[in-house]
Amino acid sequence: MFTLPAAVRVVLAMEPVDMRKSIDGLMALVRTAWGEDVYSGHLFAFVSRRGDRIKALTWSRGGFVLRYKRLETGRFRLPRVEAEAKAVTLDATQLAMLLDGIDVAEVKRQPAWAPRGVQAAEDVTS
Repeated sequence: MFTLPAAVRVVLAMEPVDMRKSIDGLMALVRTAWGEDVYSGHLFAFVSRRGDRIKALTWSRGGFVLRYKRLETGRFRLPRVEAEAKAVTLDATQLAMLLDGIDVAEVKRQPAWAPRGVQAAEDVTS
């Protein structure tokens, strides 16, 4: 597994993607469908039609990095989102759980603690 800094957003496509797409094809999806900057350093993840493969694209120090995972059995358990959502933002922990086959919709997370008068970081970004 790889580690991601806290500042890196993980954007997961909710619509299936043709896994034959190359870096350039995935870049085009990020730009046109989501209007995101592919050079931002954020990670963009795509799931296959069968739900058994994931490609993750990110920009790193002068070049693109493409990671690919194929499950031999089963499917990835995607988070539940609104029907019209094209993508959902995850954090690094949720991505790790997704790649490990954990159903992130069933995981219960404790509320983030913050000092009095200060909003927790996850409340600010939501």
